[in-house]
Amino acid sequence: MTEKCGVVGVSLDGREAARPLYYALYALQHRGQESAGIVTHDGFQQHSHVEMGLVGEAFEEDDLDVLKGGAGIGHVRYPTAGSVDSSCAQPFSVSFKSGSLGLSHNGNLVNADEIREELAALGHAFTSDGDTEVIAHDLARNLLEEDLVRAVKRTMQRIHGSYALTICHDDTVIGVRDPVGNRPLCIGELEDGYMLASESAAIDTLDGELVRDVRPGELVVLQADGDGFDSYQLLEREQTAHCFFEHVYFARPDSIVDETLVYEARRSLGRKLWEESGVETDVVMPVPDSGRAFASGYADAASETTADGESRAENDDGVEFAEGLMKNRYVGRTFIMPTQDERERAVRLKLNPIKSTIEGKTVTVIDDSIVRGTTSTQLVQLLKDCGAEEVHVRIGAPEIVAPCYMGIDMATREELIASDKTTDEIRETIDADSLAYLSTEAIAEVLGTKRIDLCLGCVTGEYPFDIDGEATDRDVTRPDLGGKTLHADD
Repeated sequence: MTEKCGVVGVSLDGREAARPLYYALYALQHRGQESAGIVTHDGFQQHSHVEMGLVGEAFEEDDLDVLKGGAGIGHVRYPTAGSVDSSCAQPFSVSFKSGSLGLSHNGNLVNADEIREELAALGHAFTSDGDTEVIAHDLARNLLEEDLVRAVKRTMQRIHGSYALTICHDDTVIGVRDPVGNRPLCIGELEDGYMLASESAAIDTLDGELVRDVRPGELVVLQADGDGFDSYQLLEREQTAHCFFEHVYFARPDSIVDETLVYEARRSLGRKLWEESGVETDVVMPVPDSGRAFASGYADAASETTADGESRAENDDGVEFAEGLMKNRYVGRTFIMPTQDERERAVRLKLNPIKSTIEGKTVTVIDDSIVRGTTSTQLVQLLKDCGAEEVHVRIGAPEIVAPCYMGIDMATREELIASDKTTDEIRETIDADSLAYLSTEAIAEVLGTKRIDLCLGCVTGEYPFDIDGEATDRDVTRPDLGGKTLHADD
């Protein structure tokens, strides 16, 4: 899996927006590493700089100097829909009779092709195959006939899928969250203005204060003088569909997403993992970095009760938490591995075991997920080669059995090891002594919500959106665009 995108928007009084946006994008870099961009507006004209690469590669000092204006938006991208090239890099900019638009999108539409075909027939020319441009063209068209709030509502009534948007319409910055809140978006207060961001960590970076999450179906308009924001509840649904994987993997541990600190959620999920499938071993260790909070919570719970749920004796400390794997942070996904042997060696390039922690001991290793199973297989072998007597694997999420259509670049069903294998078959494949996943019930309990209010499509195969060929977990249909509904095989 690869990260989703990150979006940000600021409206400041008497200060240029470019540098705060630049810092905020650094805070969201974990959500996308393919491209980075900023669009600002100085009250007279729009300025844009969008490049491929990391934030530090995409911008130089001179680039920030020419991005004038106290209002602007930014974006870091990992491709979820559209090509991996500059044509789909964001923010996407468009000029039209009613002004200029810059638009940053985190998520994925499932009816983008239908809307693109309709708009193309009306004369709209598209420069990319991404769904962000579809939203921009649709909104621009509606702005020719309606004010900003009504135009946004009309577009929201037409698009179907997951989205968190930051939009710069001339020098007005707005944020929009899809009606079920699948993608995160929050509001922050700064000393001289307000901001919107995918995660609160970006607000912290600018010494701001988290105000609250943008509500599902809400439009937030930042006031141009930086004095506040206006809120419009445009669409409402009976249930939400928050992506549970934000708390399991994607969001930074220090972010607050939907009123929950991600780090504490992961620790609590680790505690539930011990309650549901704890195993008495000498040590428990995380797969860095995503498994660390799970393992910490797991070890804490193990210090209080046995695997059978009984209280520990006073002289029994439970399972020791240990850092048994060190991560090489200079090996990224762009590392070239042309042969199968080198691909299989990749885990040894990224992770190095601490022999004294592992040799002659029984080990529980905790990770956030198993996707294809290749890395888990290599990891178990690495620990056994290092002298582990037993290797037990615990996963802080349910089995991933289906792809994600809402903005995560996830493997196909054919590539997902859990799509056609039982847990015991997966255990045999990765050669672990035992394997257990966290239940969906535990996820809902820890996040303090009902299962129906979470998006669990990748672990249940039932989705909160109307996706061709897939089951839904609720009564939902695509918007009627007034013409023939096109399907993927048309």
